[in-house]
Formats: sequence, C-alpha cells, structure tokens
Amino acid sequence: MGESQLADVFVELADTLVDDFDVIEFLHGLAGRCVELLGVSAAGLLLTDQRDTLRVVAASSERTRLLELFQLQTDQGPSVDCFRTGQPVSVADLATAGRWPRFTAAAAEVGFAAVHALPMRLRSEVIGTLTLFDVRRGALDEGRLRIGQALADVATIGLLQQRAIHRRDILTEQLQTALTSRVLIEQAKGVLAERLQVDVGEAFALLREGARSRNRRLSELSRAIVDGSERFAPGRLSSGPTDGPGPAR
Repeated sequence: MGESQLADVFVELADTLVDDFDVIEFLHGLAGRCVELLGVSAAGLLLTDQRDTLRVVAASSERTRLLELFQLQTDQGPSVDCFRTGQPVSVADLATAGRWPRFTAAAAEVGFAAVHALPMRLRSEVIGTLTLFDVRRGALDEGRLRIGQALADVATIGLLQQRAIHRRDILTEQLQTALTSRVLIEQAKGVLAERLQVDVGEAFALLREGARSRNRRLSELSRAIVDGSERFAPGRLSSGPTDGPGPAR
C-alpha cells in the first residue's frame, strides 16, 4: 500500500462528503476501500438507529452482511463488543480465542479466521463500528489498524457533519433515512436476483452499476424497481411496467 494510493482514497472520501451525498453508497464504497487498502478479505459497517440499536448498513460482500446480521441477531460478536465499549476489538485467531462461540462457528462456516472491529466514534459518542474480516489467521499491524481507524473516523465525521455534531435530531434523521433506504435496497436485490436468475451478491453489483450509470441514488432506483416503474435487464435500465415477478414483499 503506497502513500499515493492512501492519499487518493482520503481525497476521494473528502470529495464525496463536500456536497449532499448518498449515505449507503458512501459506506459501501468505504467498505470496499478498506479491503483494498488494508489487505483484509472483507469489511462491514454497523450504525445505530433512532433507538440506539445497531443495524447493518454496508458490507463488501453478501456473506459479510449476513455475518454482521448474525451478530446482531445473537447479540454476540466483536462488532457488538466494540460498540458497547467504544474500544477496538482485535482477534488474530477466532478458533483459539474462546470468545463468542456462536459467532466463531458462523464465521468459520463462511471462511473467516480473524476479525478486527473498530469504533465509529466522535469524542464520547459511538454511532457504529467498522469491522474487518480475514480468511487468514493473524493480527493487523499497528500501521494498518491506524489507517482503518482513520477511515472509520472519516466516515463518522461525514455522517455527523459539522451542523449535526451537537444536534442529535439531525443525526437521527440522517441515519434513519439510511436504514430505510437499506430496506428498499434489500427488496430490490431480491427482485433482481429472482428476475435475472443470479445470486443476491451479483444482483447488488448490477443495482449499484445501474445507479452509477444513470446518476441516481441507490435508494431511488431500488424504490423504482420494487414498485415496478423501472425494468431492469443486464446492461441497461428502462422505464415502464416490469416484466416477470412483481415487487418483493
């Protein structure tokens, strides 16, 4: 990982945050950049909703999203502990650590052997976690952990924004909008997966590509696919009634 590559990523993230931005797309991009920069296998992000309950909002792969969701459902795992304590949680070898037995078994089932959870925190306020997963056993060196935490900090600042730092209601509204968008996106993934006969990971990749190519928000395009006002075919999107299965329920 060169200094130029690292600088480019931070410039890219900063540019994204200058104007009104798509929260979900920003966080998915951040997850992908973590994988590229830090040499890990996958990354996932959790954020709190208006009730201070953690929710999955972004992941670099479908198996990672499901594993993060499993942590929340079982109330057990590194991301949960990281959020509660506000401190990093790093486990170089899950199999021998003797922690979170159900999470460890689920992680092993999808091939992950090590995990590193970093808090998304501004001063004393923790709003979520950035969790890094690896198929290889081993610790992350201090330099990579510092970069990971810096990326988490950038995301935190972007979500809070200067005007929202001391105004919890603005933060709550923004995060709730992101979580509502997440539901629409999951529904659209299901519709596309069924209609195009692809897995949900490929369906999401096609959805993101379609949103970028048409300069539309993921949530906006997802809503259109779910309500039937957009027809999706590989390589193109068109307006009009859908062919095939109806909206996901």
